[in-house]
Amino acid sequence: MEILEKLNIRTNQLELYVQAFTHTSYSNEHTECESYERLEFLGDAVLELIISDYLYNEKHLEEGTMTKMRASYVCEAACCAYAKQLGLDTYIRLGSGEVSANTTILADVFESFIGAMYLDQGIEFTKMIVMDIIKTYIEKKVDFLHDYKSELQELVQTVRKSVIYEIIDERGPAHDRSFTCQVKVDDIVMGMGTGSSKKAAEQAAAREALKKQVNY
Repeated sequence: MEILEKLNIRTNQLELYVQAFTHTSYSNEHTECESYERLEFLGDAVLELIISDYLYNEKHLEEGTMTKMRASYVCEAACCAYAKQLGLDTYIRLGSGEVSANTTILADVFESFIGAMYLDQGIEFTKMIVMDIIKTYIEKKVDFLHDYKSELQELVQTVRKSVIYEIIDERGPAHDRSFTCQVKVDDIVMGMGTGSSKKAAEQAAAREALKKQVNY
C-alpha cells in the first residue's frame, strides 16, 4: 500500500488499514469484511486529543479560543481536506451502490486511518504524522468553519436583494445522506453545493456563489 510507504509506516497489521478504507456499503456486500466505523470512532477521539494537546502546549490560548480552533480543525470539511492531501480517496472500497466518495466518506476515512495508525504505531508516531499534516493549516489560520451564508447575506443586504436556499436533491441511505442545494439571489441561481446535511449543502452553495465575485 503506497500510502504506508509514503508515511514510512512499517506494519505487520495491514488488515487494520484495509479496514480503515472499507465503507459500510462494501462490507454489506462482502460480509467477511468489517467497515471502518469502529476505527472512525477511535480516530475521532485520537485526533481531538492530538489537536487539543498541540493547542494547549504550543499556543497557550484561552479555553474558548482553543475550543473554537479545535472545532475548526477536526470538523468534516477539515478532515476531508486532510484526506485529499494524503490521497486517501484512491484507497476507499465502496459497494456497487456508491458512485464515489463524498465529503462525509472522505472525512470518515481520514479518522479511521488515524484510528488504525494509532493502534498499529502508537500515539507518538500518530501525533507526528497528524501534526505534519495539520500544522500548516493552523499556521495559515485556515478557517474550516467559515460562515459563507452570513458573508453572502451581508454582501447582498446593502442592495436589498433576496437570498433563498433550496434543497433540490437528496440521495443515499439514512446513515450516509447527501443533500444538494442551490442558492438564488433575486430568483437567479448563483451557486450550488452538496453536503452531508442540509446546513452543509447551504454553506457549500453560498461559498460557490461568493466565488463568482458578482457585483451584487
